[in-house]
Parts: sequence; structure tokens; C-alpha cells
Amino acid sequence: MTFESRWTVTLVAALMLAACGGNPGEDSAGAQSDGEAEEETPPVPVEVGLPTRGDVYALYRGTAPIEAFADADVLAKVAGEVREILVEEGDVVRKGQVLARLDGDRLRLELNESEARLRKLQRDYERNVDLSEKGLISAGDFDRIKYDLEALQASHNLASLELDYTQIRAPIDGVVSRRYIKLGNTLAVNEPVFRVTSLDPLIVDLHVPEREFAQIAAGQPVALEIDALQEAPVQATVTRVSPVVDAATGTFKVTIELYDATRRIKPGMFARVGIVHDRHVDALLVPRSAIVEELGRTSVFVVEDGKARQRYVETGYNSEGRIEILSGLSDDDKVITVGQVGLRPDSAVMVIDAQGDGADVSVAGGNGTEGDGDASTD
Repeated sequence: MTFESRWTVTLVAALMLAACGGNPGEDSAGAQSDGEAEEETPPVPVEVGLPTRGDVYALYRGTAPIEAFADADVLAKVAGEVREILVEEGDVVRKGQVLARLDGDRLRLELNESEARLRKLQRDYERNVDLSEKGLISAGDFDRIKYDLEALQASHNLASLELDYTQIRAPIDGVVSRRYIKLGNTLAVNEPVFRVTSLDPLIVDLHVPEREFAQIAAGQPVALEIDALQEAPVQATVTRVSPVVDAATGTFKVTIELYDATRRIKPGMFARVGIVHDRHVDALLVPRSAIVEELGRTSVFVVEDGKARQRYVETGYNSEGRIEILSGLSDDDKVITVGQVGLRPDSAVMVIDAQGDGADVSVAGGNGTEGDGDASTD
């Protein structure tokens, strides 16, 4: 074989070797480097905390306006001119208190006339009593005088009542919420004069879906958050539960009464209502953020020996961003609260918020409170 032929064969062999991916030594070294990279994957940084113990509540939440217990328009019972106004809007009044006075000149004259006629007839009746006892007057004539006296007495009482109606009185205890009249107005019979609103108690009528009927009962505690006040929830109780369900709406009425000595709560304000219908004492609680839900199953990740271990759990009520754990977890498990999203079971983890010495890394301090949870049994 000539020199040129040997050089051509050597060149073809080199090109074929290069096309096949290089020498075996380099392949082995590359595979070894990949394996070392997988073994050196850094641990996932996470935050952990121990479960806490506390009370957790089941609530039904709804919204409703606050209403007055009683609200009455005061009407003029007789016609007349407004001579005097004794109260203004915002004044507290008692039942029977005089709110305004009308002129009663005509009614007063009619009452005086009635009194004069009544006195005359009474004297005639007294004389006829003596005559009747002596038999000097027939029984029919005496009875007719007696009946006339009774009719005139009734007419006199009516005239006295109508004169009294010129003093317009409060029908209930409450606050004057509206004044319709001005001095000098001439009122007709049944024309509105004032509105009196009772503020003790205030009422919230909440219409609840029928599926909650078995859960709600009179006497249950209620927390009311009133948007206009922006203060702590007001505590109240369920007073009455309607025994029937409205077929048109599929709801039943729950009545809540509340008392406000400060008078800061006004009828018409909007309230967010939370009815506490169940309570679990000393429940095991974890933050809602620790819960992982996949394919209809609920779990949490805990740290054991530097690894993330997945625990399937059964949950109960939730309140204030915490969820009750019924089974699958113990008090001393270090629950991953941050960093568990996308975490795989048995992945290496690095705890970045450990406090050491077995200190409780609290994830939800304090006991459960009323009024802030949802009616949930996740």
C-alpha cells in the first residue's frame, strides 16, 4: 500500500470516530460528572413551626342591616293648628310624654257646653229619683231620663278625650327620629307629626339557607362587625329562630338582639354577622399555608432527619388562618409552613428559621376567637 493510500484510510477512520461522539474515556467522564451533579443538589430552604393548641369555632357568616325594635309614626288624632313643639329630633322620650300641642279652642268650648248640659240633666235625674220612689212618675219616663243622662255622660267623655288629643303624646319609649311639622301648621286628622324609634334593643334579622337549619339555635353567641364603626366586634346572642322555611327563598329567619348603651350603633347600619354554632376546645392547629391539597387528599410536610416527609391529615374547622388537624399529626412535629410548594417527599431541606433547644416555633399564637372564622369542616 502506498503512502497516499495509508494516509487516506487513517483520515477516514478519524472522521468516523469523531462522528460517533469521541472516545469512550470522555463518555465515562461525562456520565460521572452528571452523577456527581445530581448528588450535590442543594437542600431546599424552608421555614417550620410546631403545631399549637387552642379553641377553634365553627361559624355561619352572613350580612344584614341593623333595624329598630319598634318604629312608630305619631299621627294627629284631631285637626288643629300647631301651637307648641316640645321636642326635637334626637331627643329621648318616654311613652305618654307630650311632644307637641295643637290649639283646642273649639274642642274646649264643646267640652264646656257638654259639661253644662250634663250638670242640668244630673239635677233633673236626682229630682226624678225622689218622684220615682214616691210613685209620682212612671217607670218608663224615669228610665228615659236615666238613659239620656248616660248618653250625655258618654258624649261628655268623648269631648274630653278629643280635647286631650290636642296634646300629641309619644306612643312608645324611644328617640325622636323625625319631625314632620312646623309651628303654625294646620294639621288634618291622621296626618303624621313625629316618628319615634325604639333603640332598646336593636334587631338584626338574618335570612339563613335551609341547609343550616339544624346548626342554628336560640342562645348561640354572635359577633357583629359594623363597617361604619370600624371597631371590635359587638357581642350579641341569637334571640329567636323561625320554625318555618320560606319556600320562595329557601331561607329561615334568625333574629338577633343587641343593646348599645353608648348609642353609637344606629338603625340602618350594615353588619357582618358571625353565629358561633360549635366549638372545639384545645384543638391541634396549623397555619392554613402549611396545607397541601392534591388529587382530593390533604397533607402537610414535616421535617425529619433533614428530609421532608409527607403526612396525610384529616382536617376540621378553620379559624383566623388556622386549620384544625383531627388526625395524622402530633404536637411535636416540625411542620413546614413556607417552602413546601413543589416540594417532593424525602427531599433534603434546610430549616432557615430554627430557634434551637427545642423552642416552640409558634405558627399561630393565641387561642381561637369568635367571629373571624368560616363555617368550615374542610
